[in-house]
Amino acid sequence: MAGGGPDLSPPSISAVVPIHNEEGNIPELHRRLDAAMRALGRTYEIVYIDDGSSDKSLPLLLDLRAAQPDQIVVLELYRNYGQFRALVGGFERVRGEIVVTLDADLQNPPEEIPKLVRLLEEGGYDVVNGWRRNRQDSAFRRIASRAANRIAAALTGVRMRDYGCMLRAYRRDVIRQIVACHEQSPYIPTLANALARRATEIEVAHAPRHSGRSNYSLWKLIHLQYDMVTSFSVLPLRWLSVLGAAIAVLSLLAGAGMVVASLYGVGAGLGLVPALVIVLFLLLGVIFLTLGFVGEYVGRIYNEVRQRPRFVVRTVHSGRKPLAGPREDVEEERPRRIVDLRDDV
Repeated sequence: MAGGGPDLSPPSISAVVPIHNEEGNIPELHRRLDAAMRALGRTYEIVYIDDGSSDKSLPLLLDLRAAQPDQIVVLELYRNYGQFRALVGGFERVRGEIVVTLDADLQNPPEEIPKLVRLLEEGGYDVVNGWRRNRQDSAFRRIASRAANRIAAALTGVRMRDYGCMLRAYRRDVIRQIVACHEQSPYIPTLANALARRATEIEVAHAPRHSGRSNYSLWKLIHLQYDMVTSFSVLPLRWLSVLGAAIAVLSLLAGAGMVVASLYGVGAGLGLVPALVIVLFLLLGVIFLTLGFVGEYVGRIYNEVRQRPRFVVRTVHSGRKPLAGPREDVEEERPRRIVDLRDDV
């Protein structure tokens, strides 16, 4: 505070936390997160994004902001847009030179933030990714995560052990680039590593969920993987092309072998019809798989060319101006008359 007024200078570090129906976690989350930020001994801000919560999450966040108006920004979205779109909304508002992100369920301990910030600065990195070595998740989630990590590494060329950990630290330059990428379905972990000059990871603790249930169902996890794959590469289409060509060659060889065998009376008891049916179903499977991927890419193109807003901000509870995003802010940004445009694909 200077001269009795608020300190409007940019903070050194910003924390960004997307919130969706986390009323049971918010008080403990803020207590621990605020303590971790204070322990850094620098100016800071915490940006909470209410991603269309239907419980008491938003009133709790507004109470926190009323108690700490100089440190807390609450971004209220019009509806639930998903974690990564909510993050981009927060990235547009951050003002710190270093930005850290974490989940609201306290599986990412806020006490690990100083470790990430220290490595980011001392190692000269642009992005530091958390690596959950002893994950407190189900066996299914761990297996799915390992598969996703291998796919992400193949697509970005940046080999990391844990692309799914939300506990990360970024330099502002990377945040600016993420905000400038107007993708409808941004997959932040792979996008950040692809944009960074130097990225690394560090082992962090992982805890069971503090309260409530995960917002990620099996279908959402599958959709998330589709987003990751189709956002960064056409490699699946190339793989399918190679697979289709290989099956076509094998089918021709098998057909030729069957003709030769029938001419010499070999394997007559097996019959050509069952073998042809097997080959036909195999080809149909490849065709439908290919159409699925092509449809996914076409759907993404359709969403991109419409240029509809990725998210709609209802209200920004803040007295600060953002530095990472292009938009101006006001003391209390009121609801804007924008139609809620949902994805059709």
